Amino acid sequence: MTQRRTLVAALAVALVAIPALAQKKYDTGATDTEIKLGMAMPYSGPVSSYGIVGKVNEAYFRMVNDKGGINGRKVTLISYDDQYTPPRTTEVVRKLVEQDEVLAVYGNLGSASNAAIMRYMNAKKVPHLFLGVGADRFNDPKGAPWTTPYMPSYEGEGALYAKNILKTAPDAKIAVLYQNDDFGKDLLKGLKKGLGDKAGMVVAEASFEIADPTVDSQIIKLQASGADVFVNFATARFAAQAIRKVWDIGWRPRQQYLTYVSAYVKMTLEPAGLDKSKGIMAMAFFKDAVQPRWAGDPATQEFLAFMKKYAPNEDVNNAAAVYGYGVAQAMEQVLKSSGDDLTRANVLKQATNLKNLSTGMLLPGIAMNTTPTDYWPFSALQLVQFNGKEFEPMGQSIAVK
Repeated sequence: MTQRRTLVAALAVALVAIPALAQKKYDTGATDTEIKLGMAMPYSGPVSSYGIVGKVNEAYFRMVNDKGGINGRKVTLISYDDQYTPPRTTEVVRKLVEQDEVLAVYGNLGSASNAAIMRYMNAKKVPHLFLGVGADRFNDPKGAPWTTPYMPSYEGEGALYAKNILKTAPDAKIAVLYQNDDFGKDLLKGLKKGLGDKAGMVVAEASFEIADPTVDSQIIKLQASGADVFVNFATARFAAQAIRKVWDIGWRPRQQYLTYVSAYVKMTLEPAGLDKSKGIMAMAFFKDAVQPRWAGDPATQEFLAFMKKYAPNEDVNNAAAVYGYGVAQAMEQVLKSSGDDLTRANVLKQATNLKNLSTGMLLPGIAMNTTPTDYWPFSALQLVQFNGKEFEPMGQSIAVK
């Protein structure tokens, strides 16, 4: 009798525990029917060409919602124009958090803009995820645990260019154009770090501000240094100006390098002039959907079909659309993995525990991996070279140290 009573009591406890185990958990921005996300994006201003990233994310979650949402919940993405200026970013992100009450903010572009809100986001303990940045300060699990980058390390990228220069042009004289912020400075730091005791190969440096009208004077200065290798650490608009000016003044460096941030045919090389861009090398980590080499690739066909149906007015030739698609897929995976525990802490946990996430438009051999102690999502990049029509790979992907 005593054993039976004990068994009955244990069964009763178990039956009570089952609903508790299945209980849904929500923070601000999540309910049984909805998940609210926020994004700041430069739809206007000096880098408005990157605004397509936000438009593709909006389209992507419309597609997700048409398919039933994520774990039965519709996703509402609220996106505001921050004009790529820190004061405006601060204003719109505060609105997203305090008025719109989003669960998380993700995908924002720009080192300066994200740096302006990083302390605020971490004080509020709101996930600040998959940012369009590669500066070291955004991979700080101890100091800024709620902030994670999406782009590969700028410093690591710069070091890879150094490695290739040392291998292919060990007697080079290097001139560097760089944006005067974390983005440009980290790339330059990585280049010099990669050169090691050969850092004296950098014979000229010229910086520019995002508000400058052109970089013409900087290019003239760099040419005068006698450099025969040009490293172009600029966002698309300024990178295009630099490539065009290099050609127009008759400077013919034996090698030119372009950061992956601007390694787009449509946004950078077409405005610069395709004939003036031939031979330029860059790093890459995702496919350009309109390149002939990917014509038969199922993931590329899926992306193109998505764009045709959900973003028909956006330019599929702009590779930044592919970048935005990848960011959206990463965020979707985090929300799926969060299940019914839609707390901010669990969303952060899922974002910082990605294991070999290979979204379709990443290049072969490249996948996303994050850990609670290292938020960099990509540990490899692919060296590519522009052949006059498209970027083609040069060897296998290279580990980012």
